[in-house]
Amino acid sequence: MTLICNMKRIFIIILSLIILAGCKKAVHNAQEDLILDAMTNGQWVITSFTTNGTDITADFSGYKFQYYRNYNVDAIKNGTIEKTGSWQPDAAAMNISASFSNVVNPLVLINGTWHITDNSWSYVIATMTVGTEVRTLRLDKQ
Repeated sequence: MTLICNMKRIFIIILSLIILAGCKKAVHNAQEDLILDAMTNGQWVITSFTTNGTDITADFSGYKFQYYRNYNVDAIKNGTIEKTGSWQPDAAAMNISASFSNVVNPLVLINGTWHITDNSWSYVIATMTVGTEVRTLRLDKQ
C-alpha cells in the first residue's frame, strides 16, 4: 500500500512539473506572439539615432522598416526595398537583434543586439554598446 501511495505521489510530482514547464513555455510563446504582432503590424521609422551622444538621425531619412513574422525585415528607402535582413526578438531578455548583410552606413549601424529600454505598441527605444560606442535608437510605427 505504501509503495502504491509513493508511486502516486511521484507520478503527481512529475505530472505537475510537466504541466508547469508547459505553462512556462505557453507564457513565453504568448510573449513572442505579442512581439510579433506589434512589430509586424505596420512600418517603422527611425525618429532618433545617436552614437556616443551625436545625433545622426538624418542619415536614416527616407528609410522605413517592415518586419515580418518569418523574421525577415525590409529596409525600404523612398518606397523601394534597399535590403532585406533578419531580426530576432528575445522577450525574456528584452532584446531584439538585427542583421543586414553586405551593407554600409547607415544600415550597418543597426546590426547587432539591441536592449529595449522602453516600448509601447507604437514605439521602441533601445540601446546597443559596441566596444566603447553607445548607440541609442527610437523606432516609431507609421
